[in-house]
This record gives sequence, structure tokens and C-alpha cells, in this order.
Amino acid sequence: MAAGGRGSAKERAEREARERARRYEARVQLHEQQRRRRRRDNVVATIAAALIVGAAVGGQALFYGVGPGAVAPSPTAPVTTPGPTAIPAPTGTPAPAETPAPTETPAG
Repeated sequence: MAAGGRGSAKERAEREARERARRYEARVQLHEQQRRRRRRDNVVATIAAALIVGAAVGGQALFYGVGPGAVAPSPTAPVTTPGPTAIPAPTGTPAPAETPAPTETPAG
């Protein structure tokens, strides 16, 4: 029985060692898969964010370049219509009247 007992303990230790090695390898593979998935998710998120920012910038450029936000072109020459000339409105204060300069008379 002593030989059988030692053999079974040795077998049990080997079996437990194989199980530990299998679990360790499974954890290593899981960790590697998670690392790859996180990297892929980061790349996808970065590309999506870049596309959204690019679309926002492009939309703003179009809105202010050709859309309703565009600056209206100024006319090159003023448009005049023939008609009576406008009389300037009174300003409310009369213009000062010019007084004639006094003339000198010879003393006599």
C-alpha cells in the first residue's frame, strides 16, 4: 500500500500541476484577447471621432462659405434712380449769419 499511496499522490500532484498550467495558459490567452480588443476599440473610436470632427468642420465651412451664413457680396456701383433731388432737412439750429467787415473811413 505504501507504494500505491506514493504513486497516487505523485499522480495527483502531476494532475494538479497540469490543471494549474492549463488555467494559467487560459488566463494568458484571455489577457491577450482583451489587449487586442481594447486596441481595436481605441482605433475605431479614434477614426469615428476624426470623422465626426471633420464633418463638423466641413459643415461649418459650407454654411459660412455658400449657405445662409455666407456674407452677401457688396455692389460695385451704387444704384441711382432718376427723380427729384432731395432737399436737406433743417438741422434745428440756424447757421450763423456773416456780418460784413467794417470799412474804414478816412478821418477828416
